[in-house]
Amino acid sequence: MKKINFLLILLLSFTFLSACSSENEDSNNGTDQENTDEVWTEIKDSGKITVGTSGTLFPASYYEGSEGNEDNLTGYDVEVVREIAKRLGVDVEFEIMGIDSMLSAIKSGRIDIAINDIEPTASRKEAFNFSEPYKYSYTTMVVRKEDNSGIDSLEDLNGKKAGGGATTVYSQIAEHFGAEVVTYGNAPNEAYLRDVHNGRTDVVINDYYLQKFGIAEFPDFDIHQHPELKFNPTEQAIAILKGADQLTEEINHALDQMRDDGTLAELGEQFYEEDASQKPGDEVEEIDGLEL
Repeated sequence: MKKINFLLILLLSFTFLSACSSENEDSNNGTDQENTDEVWTEIKDSGKITVGTSGTLFPASYYEGSEGNEDNLTGYDVEVVREIAKRLGVDVEFEIMGIDSMLSAIKSGRIDIAINDIEPTASRKEAFNFSEPYKYSYTTMVVRKEDNSGIDSLEDLNGKKAGGGATTVYSQIAEHFGAEVVTYGNAPNEAYLRDVHNGRTDVVINDYYLQKFGIAEFPDFDIHQHPELKFNPTEQAIAILKGADQLTEEINHALDQMRDDGTLAELGEQFYEEDASQKPGDEVEEIDGLEL
């Protein structure tokens, strides 16, 4: 009789422990889900999404008029994210900062997302969520007109001075081929392009669209896009806190709508005179051995 009671107690204990274990697992799953949705919940509750951008990257993010006035901030990236916020039913507030500060500002909670022609590289994807691409492009060079700054191939970057941000993909490409990177803070296009013109640097490696329109703004500079070199096909996406999956899903849903109804194409035509939301048809060279 005692033996039966003892076995019964063991069976009940095992059932109780199993139930506790199941409840803990369910509780952990619930906590994970809350953590995943926390950023989106805060954005919905506050009615505002805070966005990091530079305000110096023409024509993606720039001021049309006096700087510091958010009403004057515009550009392809700026208007894309304004439209996303509208479709999410929230206001948008911009924080102006250099590209090197944006990703750390997401981690610290200073901003919710960053949009500034950011490429979701493999290493960045390990540390952040990214939206679906809202822009497709490739990489080109700004060089001096008279001699293409002595650059006829990517290998000719060896020993050249390349203007760029410290943590950008474009600076990594320059370093990969042996160039010395001359870094800038949150400087406008003019500073980068003038330095190529006056010989302080030899080249600026950057996005095709950005360079095309940046050069057009300064016709007196002795610079142009390299006539032959097109390389490193790219995608640009919105950077989001790692694990903020609900926010990522909501942004992607808005982008899907904008792609389907033609809004992305219209914004591309407005700022780039081309539909930047589609992959370019040009033949673009892949770079072997480049780990970004």
